[in-house]
Amino acid sequence: MTPSDQPSPVAPGTGAPPSGWSVYVVDCHSLIFQVFHAIPEMTSPQGEPVSAVFGFTRDLLFLIEEKRPDALICVFDPPGGTFRDEIYDAYKAGRSSMPEDLSSQIPKIQQVIAALGAPVVTVPRFEADDVLATIARWCDEAGAECRLVTGDKDCRQLITDRVSVLNIRKNQEYDAAALAADWGIRPDQVCDFQALVGDKVDNIPGVPSIGPKSAKELLDRFGNLAAVLDGAEQIKGAKRAKLLQHRADAELSRRLVELDRFVPLDPDWPAWKLGAPDAESLSELMREYGFRGLGDRAKQLAQGATGEPVADDWQAEYRTVTSLEELAELVARARRAGRVCVDTETTAKSPRHAELVGVALAWEPGEAYYVPVRGPAGDAVLPLAGVVETLRPLLEDPTIGKIGQNLKYDLVVLRGVGLRVSGVEFDTMIASYLLGAGERNHGLDELSLRRLGHETIKITSLIGKGKDQKRMDEVPVAEVGPYAAEDADVPLRLLPILAQELAQNDLVQLNDEVETPLVPVLADLEYEGVRVDADQLAALSERFALRLDELQGEIETLAGGPFNIASPKQLADVLFNQLGLPVQKRTKTGPSTDADVLEALARLHPLPELIVQHRQFSKLKGTYVDALPELIHPGTGRVHCSLNQVVAATGRLSASDPNLQNIPVRTEAGREIRAAFTAREPGWRLLAADYSQIELRVLAHYSEDRGLCEAFASDRDIHTLVASQVGGVSIDEVTDAMRRGAKAVNFGIIYGQSPFGLARSLGIPKDEAARFISDYFERYPGVLDFIETTLAACRRDGMVRTLLGRKRAISGVRPRPRSAELFDRRATPPQLTLPERTAVNTVIQGTAADLIKLAMLAVHRQIEENGLRSRMILQIHDELLFDAPEEEIDPLAALVREQMQGVAQLRVPLKVDIKTGKNWAEC
Repeated sequence: MTPSDQPSPVAPGTGAPPSGWSVYVVDCHSLIFQVFHAIPEMTSPQGEPVSAVFGFTRDLLFLIEEKRPDALICVFDPPGGTFRDEIYDAYKAGRSSMPEDLSSQIPKIQQVIAALGAPVVTVPRFEADDVLATIARWCDEAGAECRLVTGDKDCRQLITDRVSVLNIRKNQEYDAAALAADWGIRPDQVCDFQALVGDKVDNIPGVPSIGPKSAKELLDRFGNLAAVLDGAEQIKGAKRAKLLQHRADAELSRRLVELDRFVPLDPDWPAWKLGAPDAESLSELMREYGFRGLGDRAKQLAQGATGEPVADDWQAEYRTVTSLEELAELVARARRAGRVCVDTETTAKSPRHAELVGVALAWEPGEAYYVPVRGPAGDAVLPLAGVVETLRPLLEDPTIGKIGQNLKYDLVVLRGVGLRVSGVEFDTMIASYLLGAGERNHGLDELSLRRLGHETIKITSLIGKGKDQKRMDEVPVAEVGPYAAEDADVPLRLLPILAQELAQNDLVQLNDEVETPLVPVLADLEYEGVRVDADQLAALSERFALRLDELQGEIETLAGGPFNIASPKQLADVLFNQLGLPVQKRTKTGPSTDADVLEALARLHPLPELIVQHRQFSKLKGTYVDALPELIHPGTGRVHCSLNQVVAATGRLSASDPNLQNIPVRTEAGREIRAAFTAREPGWRLLAADYSQIELRVLAHYSEDRGLCEAFASDRDIHTLVASQVGGVSIDEVTDAMRRGAKAVNFGIIYGQSPFGLARSLGIPKDEAARFISDYFERYPGVLDFIETTLAACRRDGMVRTLLGRKRAISGVRPRPRSAELFDRRATPPQLTLPERTAVNTVIQGTAADLIKLAMLAVHRQIEENGLRSRMILQIHDELLFDAPEEEIDPLAALVREQMQGVAQLRVPLKVDIKTGKNWAEC
């Protein structure tokens, strides 16, 4: 009989899949836990956690696209207990409950499965592995191929000539040969092997002191568990006593690990055959969760199953301009219209490195014109100089409104050919972002399809992709023309739709007075760039290489020999097997060696700290020291990074190509890299202006907490004060460790840090960290009131807003009764879920983003009005960086401080720290 003591409801040979079918069975909880722990936190446009949804969807699409199964069956564990709990009440007793940020994603995953046309199977009282075992048996008996998609080692007992386990992470099949190489046993010995070894994760006892090596040797000698136990008297040493003493544990363990291959389940192979995806539902889900790339794959999958999409009724007249006289007439028409949509075609993604290929113009929907200035040999193009001069009265006139999609790019490109575009009026990309800050895709193709129902011409249809990709000036002008003209036409058609929605959502002022005016300011920053000393970086690269060699030598000495430091598997072997350090946490592939684990282990042994240093130096060398010289513009000697307005959902600017925001500020290595960023020429200096503790000041403003507000009003060190008040000591008695703890709490509050997180960062017991946080909230009750108020508003409105009305839709804030329990001041500190942390963080960080953007606008305007030669060249977090002649340093510092501190009247004063130097490190 099977472990369930129930006969199969289907006799062998009946209810079987068609012979020759390829059947894939997914152990959903196994796969979900894999991706949840492997993928960093991701949120949907509504602020809900979706990292597991993303990973699971990606894996299912891979199976469908690459494996093309006849049946793809998704199996879930049932709610409640199983028959194993009846056998052994301590079964899986050590497992912690599923994190709430994961459990909230299960229904979403099941929606995706349904939209993909795959069946979901759950059987009460039986684990998913038992259902896998039953389906595997049916397939094996019928001559069908079965692949079990799971990370659970229990399923190795199911391996046959037709059944194997698929490691989806490595895209490798695990069969009998792999099992023999790994454990040295046959599939029919797996249950016996596990019964001897046990499993701490599932609380399966096994036999103490019997490990994998001993279990293999015993099975080699005796063949199976029963024989091992019956022959225990023949075994010498301590193992004999353990086997005799724990015979019952071994027999119980075997009952627990053996999978039931006769689950009471009626097969329905016609219904289980993988069907066509529900294209509409799938597309809607991908949009709802913000999965751009997966959405494209899902769309292609659906189109492949249902045929080509129905063509839309797009009506347009696009023309290519063939003479300067014709262009002059069009310019006159555009000036009479009072606004024009502008789009450029170029040779590269980086606007400062790109050459202009052509300009597209539109001022009436459905009508657009392309002006080519570069093209393949033999194609008719217009002279660049003539085009520039003809366009100048149109593009440089501030009274003519400029419309576009990602206008900042076009402004930088056109400035490169001598055109200072002014009169920026509306950017459809920015408007889309303001309406859905959590959305990941604000591209023109997506906006056209979603808002206009029109499928645009894709750039890959012109230039291709991969190694055969062309430059745009290598594509015939006749093909570029319609594509470019469409890119000018679509934003013009989107304008009234997006403008109306901005008005309906009270976002017009934020769009018109902050985000849109910021476009030319950011264009100026990108055009100017910051000088980088390539020779200094080359010398630094050599020093970093030497330091990496030194670290590797020290690491190998401590490890007792060489190993691949970049290999998590080899590193885990050194840390946990050779050095015997305690495992901190596990992944499905084994003990984790991530940064948090290494930091914890560094307190126990010097090697983990050296690994951390090696990783840091390696990353800095590859990301900055060796990469930055390649990004220096040959004509300017400067790096021109892109500052993006539509990436961070909080409203913060992000930097790319390169991302200069991640250069460490407080480490010596980071300072050495920053020292390579210098003033542009002799007689100039850099000036850095940094908002002091802006997020904590915003927190004080919103919370109205008397203690915080008084501290900032009197310009006291907030971290020392908090340490003093929470610790019940005088200011003079505050130690560095106490201040460090207070600082961690101050900033951790903004990010919803848990006692566990604080304990780990400070290296203190969890109870002590929890008490610190509780004492903080007792001392500063206004902060807790702010959190409660913010979550109540988010729960009511489905969104939060910043100081300037920037909004972010957030779903998943828990109902008030449960939340009220969490915020019982007499209980433990509040434990926020990801949506709740996102809500609080968005208000704080988003308001800080509002303030720095207002500061950039004000400072930029004052520099121009005062006729200064100084230039704002970079914005990093809460810091503005300027390039200035020596003689302008003092007036610039005064101007910057006045403007930055005066952008808004909060309940606490804004403070700006200003430093100067010949390079960024000195600042």
